[in-house]
Amino acid sequence: MELFRFTECAKQSQSLSALFELLVKCATEEGFTQVAYGALTYIEPDCQSEHPPPAIALNFPAQWCDRYFERKYHVMDPVVTRTPTLSGPFLWDQLADRYQLHPGEQVVLDESREAGLKHGISVPLFGPWGQVSVVSFASQFDDADALDRMSHLNALAWQFHIAFKEMTPSARNSRPRVQLSKREADCLRWTAEGKSSWDIGMILNISENTVTFHIKKAMRKLGTTSRTVAVVSAIRLNLIELPSRPNLAIRM
Repeated sequence: MELFRFTECAKQSQSLSALFELLVKCATEEGFTQVAYGALTYIEPDCQSEHPPPAIALNFPAQWCDRYFERKYHVMDPVVTRTPTLSGPFLWDQLADRYQLHPGEQVVLDESREAGLKHGISVPLFGPWGQVSVVSFASQFDDADALDRMSHLNALAWQFHIAFKEMTPSARNSRPRVQLSKREADCLRWTAEGKSSWDIGMILNISENTVTFHIKKAMRKLGTTSRTVAVVSAIRLNLIELPSRPNLAIRM
């Protein structure tokens, strides 16, 4: 499923369960059948009751989940403890290279692999007031190419996160109204089509610097530092139309 198609389908989802099923379906098409979504620094209002915090939704193997929560592995799981310190997606296999993991952290990683969670990727998701969430994807296949799918899964995680946040009652009641200028909307729409700032400047007959200026203004209004997330947010808020032929090569 194309990423912008996910955004379109997510708009029709009426519950976290349906939205999460959509995420799992898309991740499975990428070769990552196991998915988990958690809130690391605050309590979500719509947590599924069967999952203890910090989990919100997951389809990891049941036996591993029971062991994980019974032993309170989230306290020492490096995927949980290290996520707030990282600014972008990361591979589980690279954590030991990046940090000097203590024995408890390594135990969690080793046992998760034994449970069938191989070649994991986690995406840190940052919100206002220091909120941090994470989406993790894992493959049960030894030959899964996690690095090759990282960019796509990163964009998918952000789209799911934005859709979920907008689904919560608190977000719907407190969401400030965002207004984009025509130029800002045009620049984001062409960004969604995969055009670079230079391309957009040629199309709109303005300079590349002016395009970058409008996109940055739109990003600030939408509360993000990512062009991809700004495009997704603008589509979900009906500030720009979904591309007729989605081009996924958004220039970061």
